[in-house]
Amino acid sequence: MQKIIGRREFMARGAKVGIASVLVNEFLAKVPGGLWAAPAAAAPDIAVAAGGDYGAAAFKAVELAGGMSKFIKKGAKVALLPNVQSRHPGTFTKPEIFRAVIRMCRDAGAGEVAALSLLTQQHWDGAGLSQIAREESVPVKLIPAEDIHYRPVPVPRAAAFKEAMVPNDFFNYDAYINMPVTKDHAGNRFTGTLKNHMGLNSRAANRSFHKPKWKTDPADIEHLEICIVDLNTIFKPALNIVDATEIITTNGPMGPGELIKPMKVAAGLDRVAIDAYCAALLGLEPRDVLSIRKSAERGLGEIDLRKVKVQEVRV
Repeated sequence: MQKIIGRREFMARGAKVGIASVLVNEFLAKVPGGLWAAPAAAAPDIAVAAGGDYGAAAFKAVELAGGMSKFIKKGAKVALLPNVQSRHPGTFTKPEIFRAVIRMCRDAGAGEVAALSLLTQQHWDGAGLSQIAREESVPVKLIPAEDIHYRPVPVPRAAAFKEAMVPNDFFNYDAYINMPVTKDHAGNRFTGTLKNHMGLNSRAANRSFHKPKWKTDPADIEHLEICIVDLNTIFKPALNIVDATEIITTNGPMGPGELIKPMKVAAGLDRVAIDAYCAALLGLEPRDVLSIRKSAERGLGEIDLRKVKVQEVRV
C-alpha cells in the first residue's frame, strides 16, 4: 500500500518543486489510500440499512460494509462532508446520521473528527447539524469564500474543468467521509455522492460549472455534469455514507418538493454504483443521469447494478 504524505512533508516538497507538481504526483495519486484499509472481500459493494431510526440505520450500513475500522485507521484525522444546503425535508443530511458517523469514527480510534463546509452557520443551524456538532464536540470549519483560503489543484484528466480550488483546511486531514443526501436537482435531475464533491471546490470555481441555461439547455446541463465528473477524478473518499431516508423528487436541490421516504442509508466505496442505486430510488434510469454514466465511462465505478453486490437489511 502506498503511503500518503503528511501535511509537513507536502509543504516541504511543494517548496522545492512547486505546488502543482506535488498535488498531481502525490495528492491526486495517493489520496486517500494511506490511513485506512480496504474492506474485506466478502463485504457488499453497497450496504443498505432501512428503518425509521436513521442513526441505527447508519450504524448498520457501515457495519455491513465492513465496519468503520476497515476504512479509518486508529489515529487518523477525519473530515466529514455532509450536505446542509437547505432546511427543507429531504434536502439535507440528517442530524442522526451525522451523529452516528461521528461516533463510529471515534469508536474506530480516529485521532480527530471535524466537519468541513463552504456554507454558512445559518445553513448548519437550519439543518440541525450545528447542535449535533456542539453536543459531540466536533468543530465545524466554515471555509470563507476568498481565494486565499484555497489552493489550486490541477485536474489532469479534465474534459472541461481543468483546475479545482480546494480548501486549505482539507489538506490537514488524512481521510474524509462523503455524506450526501440523495435528491432531485434542477437541470441534471439528480444529486448524490458525485455532486457532493462540489463541497470541496470553492464557490467561485463551482460557478464555472453553471452556464447561463444550466437548468434547461442540454448542452449547458452536459457541461455541468462533465465538470462534476472531472472534479471526482481528483478525489477519493475513505467512505461514502448516503442519506436516502427522505428524498425530494421535485424542486431540488433546495426544495421544498414532493417527498418520498425510502428510509434507507447506503454505504460503500463505489460512488458510481451508489449513485446508480440511489437514482433508481428516484425512479431514474442511472444511464440517463450524465454524471453517473460519464463517471462509469471514465472508470470511476460500476454503473450496472447487476455487477455489484448489494446487501439490504432492516433495522
